[in-house]
Amino acid sequence: MDNQTVVILDFGGQYKELIARRVRECGVYSIIKPYDISAEELRALHPIGIIFTGGPNSVYADDAPCCDPQILRMGVPVLGICYGMQLICYLSGGTVAPCENSEYGAITLRVHAEHPLFSGVRAHTQVLMSHTDRVTSLPDTFVPLADTADCPFAAYAEDTQKLYGVQFHPEVEISAQGTLLLHNFLYRICGAAGDYSMQDYLRRQIDLVRKQVGNGHVILGLSGGVDSSVCAALLSAAIPGQLTCIYIDHGFMRKNETQEIKQAFAGRDLDFVHVDASERFLKRIEGVTDPEEKRKRVGDEFVWTFRDEAGKYGNAEFLAQGTIYPDVVESGKNKSAVIKSHHNVGGLPEDLGFKGIVEPLRGLFKDEVRRLGRMLHLPESLVERQPFPGPGLSIRIIGEVTQEKLDILRDADAIFREELSRSGAKADQFFAVLTDTRSVGVMGDFRTYAYCLALRAVCTSDFMTCEYAQLPYSLLTRASTRITNEVKGINRVVYDVTSKPPATIEWE
Repeated sequence: MDNQTVVILDFGGQYKELIARRVRECGVYSIIKPYDISAEELRALHPIGIIFTGGPNSVYADDAPCCDPQILRMGVPVLGICYGMQLICYLSGGTVAPCENSEYGAITLRVHAEHPLFSGVRAHTQVLMSHTDRVTSLPDTFVPLADTADCPFAAYAEDTQKLYGVQFHPEVEISAQGTLLLHNFLYRICGAAGDYSMQDYLRRQIDLVRKQVGNGHVILGLSGGVDSSVCAALLSAAIPGQLTCIYIDHGFMRKNETQEIKQAFAGRDLDFVHVDASERFLKRIEGVTDPEEKRKRVGDEFVWTFRDEAGKYGNAEFLAQGTIYPDVVESGKNKSAVIKSHHNVGGLPEDLGFKGIVEPLRGLFKDEVRRLGRMLHLPESLVERQPFPGPGLSIRIIGEVTQEKLDILRDADAIFREELSRSGAKADQFFAVLTDTRSVGVMGDFRTYAYCLALRAVCTSDFMTCEYAQLPYSLLTRASTRITNEVKGINRVVYDVTSKPPATIEWE
């Protein structure tokens, strides 16, 4: 990217991606780099600003993560958040010590000095605090800007060296005016021009794809998820007639989903190949009850099925993937901590014979991918598609997967999603799970012995944590009544009221 760039240095904080997203929302391009990047490497990126993230360590510990001290003397504005704020102060001669009273949650911040960083911020504003250490004395040239009841130095500035720090987390929604503070840092201190937008990104990526591919042909494994679908739409706009999308239907999709995906791409200038591999996949997991084994077998079968189909297109020179920026960060590229490995990060499969990978979404976050999807005129139902596991309904069936159970769950899940959407109740993800438990029931004058179905609905902003959605009883009653009346094989419906943690969003 040729845009002005802000670099986020990752010290192990859980909000690093959220910081980067907030910066982009302000119209400035951002990237995440490891905390131990050298000043020379960082300077080569030509950043207009640098942000240090939070982290779980104490800056005075022997093994504490520490940046190259030269970074603070580059003349580029640096904003430290939480651990990052303490580190800047510590490296500059200040002191950091354990708190007498730790601060967690929503705290009132008192701004007591005028400064561009706090321009427009109220004198008393709510912020999120999460720390057990605090700055106890500032270096001589640092100026305190704000405090709380238990934190005497909640923000500071050193304008000569362009060093700034806040103990709270401006990137989260709980910090009422946090985005305004970040905007002030970017525009009033870093001098940002605001040259980053999705329109600009789309134009640049179309040009890059055309240069990379030329007259070559591209194959994309289209799952029907947001990332691969937006990737397909972008590529069809960039290289019309040169893209083949292979959609492998493993038979574990939700009701009518395959038809909706085919319809979404019917008018695109691409070759859409629908592979019905449902029998092949169902046989592969026949008798399997362990959820991890299910995932492994479905994943392996995807690879083999795709290879079988891709081998039929010997003229294809490039493999396209819907890799997005969090995939890269979570897989540990650029020395970031490995959260989870992603199948589409790690290089080109040599045995497939492709000469290059096309990844036009690699620099985007999920919310940006959705915006791009709207710009490319994908249907809203696809752009706002809820997270759906790769193994599909096979891991929303507890125990062995059979065609009968798939049919039962597909119908029940469709009813629940229909009723919740119609009600207007708020939930970020919602679905049904077919348990492996049968219970006695009564329908009419007859005894039944049928499956128990669990409903799951959660509210979350990042899917890293969640609270269960407190759905109206009337909605749950309608869903339960319809499911037990309309879906043969279910006589009991329960609602999952567990948050994450301790549970996960999915059951398997």
